[in-house]
Amino acid sequence: MTEYDKSKYHRIYGESKRRIVYKKTDAFDYALMSLLCAVVVWFSYGRDNPITYIGIAASLWMLVAFPMRHGWAPAVPLVVRRPQEILYSILYKVENLKWVYFFGIAVLLLENYLIRITPTWPHHVELMRKIALWLFYLHFGAITAYRTCIYYAHLRKRALVREVLLQTVWKKNIEQQRSMAVEITHAYLTGILTHIILIAPWYIVITHFDFSVLFVVATLAINFFTQSQHLKLLNAWYYRDHWLSHNSEFDFIYLHGSHHDAIPSGLIGVAGNGHLEGFTRHGLGAPIPFYNPLMAMFIYNLEIKGDIDAHQYIPGVFPGADINRQTVAQHSMHHFGRLKPYSFGMGADKPGANEDYVRKLKYLPEELKNSIRIDEELDDFEWNSKMHADYLKLVEKYEGPQ
Repeated sequence: MTEYDKSKYHRIYGESKRRIVYKKTDAFDYALMSLLCAVVVWFSYGRDNPITYIGIAASLWMLVAFPMRHGWAPAVPLVVRRPQEILYSILYKVENLKWVYFFGIAVLLLENYLIRITPTWPHHVELMRKIALWLFYLHFGAITAYRTCIYYAHLRKRALVREVLLQTVWKKNIEQQRSMAVEITHAYLTGILTHIILIAPWYIVITHFDFSVLFVVATLAINFFTQSQHLKLLNAWYYRDHWLSHNSEFDFIYLHGSHHDAIPSGLIGVAGNGHLEGFTRHGLGAPIPFYNPLMAMFIYNLEIKGDIDAHQYIPGVFPGADINRQTVAQHSMHHFGRLKPYSFGMGADKPGANEDYVRKLKYLPEELKNSIRIDEELDDFEWNSKMHADYLKLVEKYEGPQ
C-alpha cells in the first residue's frame, strides 16, 4: 500500500515541461518577473520604507544581470503565449493548502475580534505593533549582516569558489562568465531580494492587524502547537509545490528559477525559494506570517539562517559545507543539475549517517528527518549514487575530516 498518491502529487493542468535552468529566450519573461518583484516590494512596504529601495535596487540588478550572464534572444513571453498558466499556478497553490494555514489565519482573526469587542481592556496594541516592527527589522538586519559576512568571505576566496565549481556541473557556466565577483554578487543580491519578498506577508500582517499584550501567552502556545503540526505536513506540501516549480514552466520562470540561477552558496538561502516564490509560499501556504510576532521572528530566524547554512554547497568557504549534513541530505544534488529529490531530501536513517548529527535532529518530526521517502515512492529515487558520493569526496577534499 502506498502512502502517497502520484496522481495527486504529479497533477498538472497546463503543459508539463521540466526546467532547471534559464535560457536566452526567457529574457523577456525574466524581465517581467523582475519588474513584478519591484511592484510587490513597493506595495508591500510602501514608499517611505528603506527596505523598499533595497528591494527595487536588487530587482533592477536582476534586470541587468540576466542579459549580462545569459545573453538574450527574442521570444514571445510565456505569459502572452499561455496566459492560462497564471490561473493554473494559483489553483495549484490553493489546492495544496493545508489546514494549519487556515488555522493560523483563524487564530489571528479571533485575536483581532476579541480586541475589538473589549476596547476598555489594556491591550496596548500600539506598543505591540512597535515591538513587532522592532522584531521585524532586527530579524532582517541580523540575517542580512550574516549574509554579508558570507558575501565578504566568498569575495575574499573567489579563486577557491571558482576552483570548486569548475569541478562540478557548473564548469561550463563558470567558464563563460567573465567575473567570479559578478557571480558572487548576483548570489548575494538574489538572497537579499528573496528575503525581502518572503517576509513581505509578515510585514503586511504586522502593519494591518493588531496584537494584544493580554493574549501573548495564549497565542504563543497556540502558535507553538500550530507550528508543530505544520512541520509534520511540511514535507508533503513542499514536495508538491517544488515538483510544480520544475514541471510547470510558468512556475519555474516566474517563481522558482532564480533560486537555481545563482551559484550553490549559502548566499542564496531563504527557505529554498525563488524571488517571487517566497511571497506565494508564505502568503498562500505557510501559517508563519500570521503568528504572534515573537513566534514569527523566532521561526524565521531559525528557518532562514538554517537554510543559508544548508545551501552552502561550496566547501572551503564560510560558513562551510558540513559533511555530516551533506551525508544525510541530498538537496545538494538538486543544485548540481539533478531534478530529484523534490522533497527536503533528508534520510536520517540511511547507512553512514553520523550518530551525533542525527541526534541533533531529534526534535524534527519523522516526516522531515526521513523526507526522502516521498521521493523514493513517487520518483523511484535511489539514495546511493555516484553523483552524491563524488560530491561528498569534494567536501572532504576542501573541508577535511569533521
